[in-house]
Amino acid sequence: MQSLIKKYSSNINAKELEIIVADNKSLDDTLEKTDKYKEKVRIVENGGNLGYAKGNNLASKKANGEFLVFLNPDAKFIEGDLFDVISLFDDADIGIIGGKIISLDGKKELSCGKFYNPLNILLLTLGLEESLGVRFAPNKKQKVDFVSGGFLFIRKKLFERLNGFDENYFMYVEDSDLCYQAKKRGFKVLYSNKATVQHVGQGSSNRTFAIVNIYKGLLYYSRKNGGKVNYFIVKLMLMIKARLLVLVGRVRNNKYLVDTYTEAMKSL
Repeated sequence: MQSLIKKYSSNINAKELEIIVADNKSLDDTLEKTDKYKEKVRIVENGGNLGYAKGNNLASKKANGEFLVFLNPDAKFIEGDLFDVISLFDDADIGIIGGKIISLDGKKELSCGKFYNPLNILLLTLGLEESLGVRFAPNKKQKVDFVSGGFLFIRKKLFERLNGFDENYFMYVEDSDLCYQAKKRGFKVLYSNKATVQHVGQGSSNRTFAIVNIYKGLLYYSRKNGGKVNYFIVKLMLMIKARLLVLVGRVRNNKYLVDTYTEAMKSL
């Protein structure tokens, strides 16, 4: 937030850009930090941890602009220009654009991917998603299946037409679903490196929480977009992986593996 205010202070004053913070009843000092910038930031207090999808949906209703930019709270704007990315919407076929995301050590995050059919989910469960191109980080502007919700631009009218993020996702996979729904309606999804943010990583969750919600998200996505056959194939694959990792955890006396994947199995 601070990085955006520093770069775009004059644009905010001119009402060319607005910053809206969706607060899911944060337990840290988010509200205290935001209060310092109350002249330039609006806070939407959601009254509880409603999840990424619902929290952002509520905040988006307060936005006045033609375009929405979703940015993770644990991300810092590094370089480029939001307006340069937005100019790409001059192509009426473009509905969603993802920006460049780097990690704390400067490496590009896998911010783009292919839609989650059973084969791609199998590669994901085997840890082959990067080497076989299921998730990737482009070197230049290109059309992709989906982009990360951690730094995502979308036409507001399209977002409203899609009824926002599907709130059946608490966190994770909702970005892929949003892009899938946009493509079903004839819009293209684009990756652009015209703006870059640095992502701290899991600022809103721990690893166990992430894995459990990814499992839930992949299962729901498969049922919603792939039908019953895909759903049962994906459920079987996820169950097999979880059982194997629980077994490995017990053999190695690894409490993290046992607890995490036992919890993941319960979500199935």
